[in-house]
Amino acid sequence: MLRDQYKNRSIAVRGVLALIVLVFIVRLLTLQLSGDYKDIAEGNAFYRKTLYAPRGLIYDRNGKLLVYNQPTYDLMVTVKEMRDAAREGNPLDTAELCALVGMTVEQFEERMEEIKNLRKNPGYSQLTPQRFMTQLSPVEYAVLQEQLRKFPGFSVQSRTLRNYNYPYAAHVMGAIGEVSQRMIDRDPYYRQGDYAGVSGIERSYERELRGENGVEILLRDARGRIKGRYKDGAEDRMPVAGKNLITTIDIDLQMLAEDLLQGKTGSIVAIEPETGEILAMASSPAWNPSHMVGRLRSKYYPILLNDDTKPLLNRATQGTYSPGSTFKTLQALVCLQEGAITTETRYPCNGPGSVPIKCTHHHGSPVSLGNAIEQSCNPYFWQAYRDLLEMNGYGEGNENFKAQYEVWREHILSFGLGPKFEDTDIAEQSDGGVPTIKTYNKWYGERGWRALTIRSNAIGQGEVVVTPLQLANAAAVIANGGYYITPHLNRNDSMKAHRHETTIDARHFEAVREGMWRVCEYGTGRFYKIPDVEMCGKTGTTDNSQGKPHSIFFGFAPKDEPRIAIAVVIENAGFGSVWASPIASLCIEQYLKGHVERKALEERMKTSVIDPYVKKF
Repeated sequence: MLRDQYKNRSIAVRGVLALIVLVFIVRLLTLQLSGDYKDIAEGNAFYRKTLYAPRGLIYDRNGKLLVYNQPTYDLMVTVKEMRDAAREGNPLDTAELCALVGMTVEQFEERMEEIKNLRKNPGYSQLTPQRFMTQLSPVEYAVLQEQLRKFPGFSVQSRTLRNYNYPYAAHVMGAIGEVSQRMIDRDPYYRQGDYAGVSGIERSYERELRGENGVEILLRDARGRIKGRYKDGAEDRMPVAGKNLITTIDIDLQMLAEDLLQGKTGSIVAIEPETGEILAMASSPAWNPSHMVGRLRSKYYPILLNDDTKPLLNRATQGTYSPGSTFKTLQALVCLQEGAITTETRYPCNGPGSVPIKCTHHHGSPVSLGNAIEQSCNPYFWQAYRDLLEMNGYGEGNENFKAQYEVWREHILSFGLGPKFEDTDIAEQSDGGVPTIKTYNKWYGERGWRALTIRSNAIGQGEVVVTPLQLANAAAVIANGGYYITPHLNRNDSMKAHRHETTIDARHFEAVREGMWRVCEYGTGRFYKIPDVEMCGKTGTTDNSQGKPHSIFFGFAPKDEPRIAIAVVIENAGFGSVWASPIASLCIEQYLKGHVERKALEERMKTSVIDPYVKKF
């Protein structure tokens, strides 16, 4: 009996031992097959060296190279290799390395602490190379490469850096910056220390321009030292260069536009009406795009960020302004559409004595539509606006009047005003604004407002605000006779499917175009006519609570079969006819003729300074 008990216990013990062994075997197999263990094992055995893809090149519409790549190098450090060398009696000569790369020993130690800090550097591993210093120039690399063998644990990794053929179009091209943790979390393509487009075209077309990085798999020995290529490179993957991009920009026009804005705060936007292609998009103040590349970026970005003139703001797409008298052309079209006026309608004008909105000068009276646009007659457009809003009376609680206001608002929105363009590749934009009935009800009460209350809308001085991009697009609408293609920067994309029709019948546009032609022939734009070119436009002088009025112009040319539509805004400059009009005229001449013939005017506009604090960085 006792022998049976011992026998049973022996069987039980052997069973428990077998179970324990089985558990260990299963656990070992699980570890070997698990992703974590596999990653750790491969991390010890392999080093996957990233082969960075060169970004795609960027050209202007005529094939001129704007943005290209130049070689740059990152100084890498593998902490384990550095420590192993020190244990073997070959310690790093920190002082010599610091002298070579231009840093102090204290800075070296701070950088090493940053590398090992998992909060600041989540991808840290002592087995894998970490970026110690980024974006060394070819000259710096050449000096370092000669001495690199003396510094165990340090190596160099090559990549490319953006460079620019022209010190222009910084806002349009955008910049490259180091990816954030948020960007890494959103797109697994990126790793700590990678770079991506953070603004402008570089941001909008990041996926196309970046290409696909490759990888070189290297073998390590038991001590983590590189011993050669895995399978003689059979598993390596070569990088695929990014796609080249042809922009809609005419760099010659862009350069002239930016030169004309020197010493001024403002913007210029030029569009090809038929296609919606942006020919130039200049904002001032600006900067040389080469100053935001590599280690120069860390120097210039804080300067740009903290400058009171706000050079980082793309005023062409993010600045918002009252449209001033340029808005009268849209007002005329809406009033014609709704039958509030005809081309023969006349209104009286008593010049500066007119009420409730005075005219800026004396001219003939009563005024026709063509004369009103030519002379920029405020009373004409106020009376037309009032007749539109009150054409069905007021009704109970102003409901008829409000219904007409909503009709007017929908017409204005159809020109591309109000919300920013959503179906475009322009990365940075601000919304314009056309107030809603709800907004006015909130401000004045349900029954507290009528045409007289919001009369400033009639002449573009009220609550309606636009961006220069929207204003140039509105000029393109008039040039096209009632439609626009969404403004865009990629010439490879025709955007023909992005055609937007206004709510205005095509038959009404000829009268407004004729009035805009008269502005440039006999009105406020007559002083800067382009020889042999019929130009249509409208000047504007917009009240500004922060200082002198803004100078505004929008228009297009030639009058028949227009090839360029343009908007110019010069802040705190005064009359539209004095500043914005000649600048627009010079830009149109450059684009249509390929050069500027009026050299004296060009030189005067380039060298005239309105704000001495505005400069190009």
